[in-house]
Amino acid sequence: MITTLDRAPNMYDTNYDVLTSIQNLGDLNNKLFCTFTDLGGLDALLAEIQDKYTIIYNKLFVLEIIGKDEYVVTYNVDQGNVHSIPENTILVHRKKESNTLYTINALNELIKKLNGGVVDTKYQVNWQHYNNCILLTQHNELNQLNTKIYKIIEV
Repeated sequence: MITTLDRAPNMYDTNYDVLTSIQNLGDLNNKLFCTFTDLGGLDALLAEIQDKYTIIYNKLFVLEIIGKDEYVVTYNVDQGNVHSIPENTILVHRKKESNTLYTINALNELIKKLNGGVVDTKYQVNWQHYNNCILLTQHNELNQLNTKIYKIIEV
């Protein structure tokens, strides 16, 4: 006995997770790295990053952490281009409208703090309250590092 299916391939009639347009296919594997250093190690770090990776968008952003002798370099790399990660590097996400960099753990802690201890994925963060900063967690506590642009390097 032969069984045939007469239904359309999308028989569940759903549209979730369907990409209808991709402006830049490379963005799907784009990773934003954030590497911490001090001023003395900055030039060596910049050289190492440029030697090791193909930088997407051809820019390295160097941010100064206000009130500390620390700097961070942020840069986008293609996931397929990553064989090792420099020391003191984390993967971050960015809210363009407020220039906020954050880790997922920090976002969860922020939402808990703002939402009475409850992590709710539908909670709307007012990103304007977190302009020009990096949100991280240290020992399961939210840490906000205020930043300003030190320099932008075209590669």
